Amino acid sequence: MGKRILIIDDDEDILTILNFIFQEDGFDTIVFNGGITVEQIKNLNPDLIILDIRIAGYEKSGPEICVEIKKQQDLTNIPVLLLSAELNIASLADKCGADGYIPKPFNIDKLVSRVKEFIF
Repeated sequence: MGKRILIIDDDEDILTILNFIFQEDGFDTIVFNGGITVEQIKNLNPDLIILDIRIAGYEKSGPEICVEIKKQQDLTNIPVLLLSAELNIASLADKCGADGYIPKPFNIDKLVSRVKEFIF
């Protein structure tokens, strides 16, 4: 089985695209259209998390979820990449302890390459 990527985004089109891209590249993907708790993340046991900054309909933002992930001793080693069109994505990633970020719009080859930097 391939490495497991958890993708959290409120945009169904982005989820569909990312799911397709990563499955075609041999990854096992889990997609969430909305927020997620750290307990759910623990149960899913991903190798990497791609997290949108703004998650419509959820009480927490991506950076807030990222902070919660990084506070959990058994999750802190899982790389978290923020994904967003926000202009200050680098600053947000730094402030919440994310391991990196991917700006939207993204180049597919660069996206896959960036993910592989963290899980291979």
